[in-house]
Amino acid sequence: MLPFPEAAADWPVLCRGRHTCGIRLHRPADDEGVRTVSGSNPSSQVKMSLFRKFFQDIIRDRHPDGDTVKVKGKVKPKYYGTVTPYPNFNASSDAQVLKSAIETKGVDEDVIIAVLVRRNNEQRQKIKAVYEASTDRKLDSDLKSALRSDLEDVSLALLMTPAQFDAHLIRKATKRFGTDEDVLVEVLASRTNQEIRELKKAFREEYEVELEDVIKDETSGDFTAALLAMLAAKKDEDHDVDAELAESDAKTLFEAGENSKGIDVSTFIEILTTRSGPQLTRTFQEYADVSDLTLPKALFLELKGDIEDCLVDIVKCAWSKPAFFAEKLHKAMEGRGTCEKTLIRILVSRSEIDLKKIVEEYRAMYDVSLQEHILHDTEGHYQKVLLGLCGPH
Repeated sequence: MLPFPEAAADWPVLCRGRHTCGIRLHRPADDEGVRTVSGSNPSSQVKMSLFRKFFQDIIRDRHPDGDTVKVKGKVKPKYYGTVTPYPNFNASSDAQVLKSAIETKGVDEDVIIAVLVRRNNEQRQKIKAVYEASTDRKLDSDLKSALRSDLEDVSLALLMTPAQFDAHLIRKATKRFGTDEDVLVEVLASRTNQEIRELKKAFREEYEVELEDVIKDETSGDFTAALLAMLAAKKDEDHDVDAELAESDAKTLFEAGENSKGIDVSTFIEILTTRSGPQLTRTFQEYADVSDLTLPKALFLELKGDIEDCLVDIVKCAWSKPAFFAEKLHKAMEGRGTCEKTLIRILVSRSEIDLKKIVEEYRAMYDVSLQEHILHDTEGHYQKVLLGLCGPH
């Protein structure tokens, strides 16, 4: 079962050819297979239809109570990562093993992969520290010299802390010809408040500039306002749902969108960037009662460009992060060519958070496993790393 089957090509094209990630390169002509309503915009109609499909037919009901567990009397989220701490871990031994694998004639990629994929991030940081202390060289520099292409990229990504990797992604998304808006929104919309605070700190330390200043320089208008709102890290992270607030927010969104001459973007930004996922889910349901239509109508009919895609992605993340990332992974591998950067970015960043759920959602949405798709679209040692991150198949 595929999401957005009516006109999947209408969604932003993220990739063009192997090893290349594009930035919103096209949208199809408005009259491609679109059934319109008198006086309506055909493109908006098809996007509304796609969004309804996402909410009504694809995403299964949320059960937030099943995502927590009691640890020593305290309620904590269940672990849905695919990478777990390696038992009997020895940083000194691993550092020596990596040194030998790097220095051996021809480089032993299999050994390097086995160590990096089977240790969690905390353990990798300890290996890095021991390696540098014992060799007086940086592990990432040695791996950069020893490895090539996609295997090099994913290995270096695994050696960064989550905050450093996020900072690296944001830097690359803003320091190029054209800003990669998709990556900016993906990172900021999917991270917790604490992760965003750590990202900003890592960005400041690594690049000696405030992330907010970079966003202001590289983006503009409502899109800038939305990114800065997410960077403020003020999202409510309580899983309790306030029914009265949901009803009130739904009416406010209706008034700001459909029931006004021009959409009040600031209202949408305020609500979508400060409410919790469960709270927004309830708001979306209430919105259908208020307007007799789905929430995205206001977004699709009134907004264009980056801010439209930004708010839609925020909505998708609020409803289901696993489905959001599953869709991105599928887009990275569908058609001709593969967007390696997307595969690396998502599999590395979610491997200790919710990749297990993403793998499950991928199969439910596309009737094929993520691992099978990776086997079909990648090869060699790079393929082994990706499959290792996905967990048992």
